[in-house]
Amino acid sequence: MNQTSSRYTRTAVILHWLIALGIFAMFALGWYMSEIPRDAAKQAAFDIFDLGIYTWHLAEDASPRTFYFNLHKSIGVTLLALITIRVLWRVTHKPPPMLNSYQPWEKKLATGTHHVLYLLMLAVPLSGLIMAINSKYGLMWFGIDVIDGLDNKNLRELFKEVHEFAGTLFAIVIALHITGALKHKLIDKDDTVKRMSLK
Repeated sequence: MNQTSSRYTRTAVILHWLIALGIFAMFALGWYMSEIPRDAAKQAAFDIFDLGIYTWHLAEDASPRTFYFNLHKSIGVTLLALITIRVLWRVTHKPPPMLNSYQPWEKKLATGTHHVLYLLMLAVPLSGLIMAINSKYGLMWFGIDVIDGLDNKNLRELFKEVHEFAGTLFAIVIALHITGALKHKLIDKDDTVKRMSLK
């Protein structure tokens, strides 16, 4: 098996890293916004994560909680679109074969982990989207009203639990995925990680 044939396509690689970056940002944002007090004063500019790197200016004042929750929803919808493209690409393009050096158990674990990752990549943003639609606030995408809220408390609470559970499970499976990649890079010293690179 030559090295070129064992690599993922450029489109798959770009989508992989864009989505990975977005997912890590969403975990950070989800953790950060959960600590924001409900009674924080409204403002028109927000220093993202209070890091002093980028300040987001709004047309009108909003509470920090409102701003970060809307940002979380906006990125989530964008990620869902990218993930949908990724899934469609995966369905229509056969992935490269696994390396011959993999043990049978590694192949089974890798296949199972990837299937669960795809499932959770869809379940987490979809549950968040359904939760947002059933809130009284609805869904905005970077300041644009998309869907009015249905204000269905029971459905909102149900999908809030689904979103949180799926998110926790997602973090665990991602950790397993990263651990596997590090094993192949540092211990096995094979070309697994190179398969998902542009070089």
